[in-house]
Amino acid sequence: MRVQKDTRRSPGRACPTPTAGREASLFLVFAAACLALAAPTAMAVPAQASAAEGAYVALGDSYTAVGTLTERVPGTPSACNQDTDNYPHVVARSLGLQLADVSCSGAEVGDLAAAQSADSPPQFDALTPSTAVVTLGIGGNDNNTFSTAVRGCEAIDALHVFDIGSPCADYYKSTFTDAIAADEVNIAGAVQRIHRLAPQAKVFVVGYPDILPRSGNCRPRLTLTTKDTAYLDNVERALNSMLRRVAEGNGATYVDTYTPSIGHDACQSAATRWVEPLVPAGSFAPFHPNAVGQQRTAAAVEAALRDAGIG
Repeated sequence: MRVQKDTRRSPGRACPTPTAGREASLFLVFAAACLALAAPTAMAVPAQASAAEGAYVALGDSYTAVGTLTERVPGTPSACNQDTDNYPHVVARSLGLQLADVSCSGAEVGDLAAAQSADSPPQFDALTPSTAVVTLGIGGNDNNTFSTAVRGCEAIDALHVFDIGSPCADYYKSTFTDAIAADEVNIAGAVQRIHRLAPQAKVFVVGYPDILPRSGNCRPRLTLTTKDTAYLDNVERALNSMLRRVAEGNGATYVDTYTPSIGHDACQSAATRWVEPLVPAGSFAPFHPNAVGQQRTAAAVEAALRDAGIG
């Protein structure tokens, strides 16, 4: 799910535009979260990784780049929000891998092959024939799928005080799952290009953790009705299923971060959740893994690499 984006476009290409009434207040809260996360923290030089750095190349969006937002990676584009405790850095340290992390908040699949911003070159530029390991976490930002789903459903359901029906699902119907299905060919093409650019590399496609509960609702943290909570959870599961199909059909390994995180979604208490809600605790990013979630994601990725004989 996207809540931030590079500075050449509005943060996340999906931060909301305020309207009126209660809907406006929700939009403003969401916009503030987007802008706070997307705001540059310092001037940075381009984060182009050299060929010598690329034994392990990490590609992806904010679910790869963003850690606990406490220590940024020096020399990376400020809008990418790369942290030294994101899962690529944790995994690289644990397995003794030389890391080139070129992931960037707000990245879409097209940003792998084209510059995302003036100081953020194509992520594929980090791949070389000597690259041994590639992780790829991408897809949630494509077609604004997740961000539109969250802000759209929040706004629609805010107008329904009682937990009745599925007003958001009734409005959007199959919009999001259709977009995910249409994007499958693009993600598959990206994995195929990784194989061409880094023919010796073992490739791992990393899925998204459980963001919403599989039953019940998230009120008062989110305005979603019970049925719309399930509707959005189904959207995320459709995305993860698509990513699994792409991995299995294109010579890559799928890393499931959703299953181990069930019951630790953003609607749980601070002591239980691995993903933060719209208004996060501490320095964490909205709708992104917190410190425990980061550790669990890193553990899932590390286990997959070890199973493949790495480390």
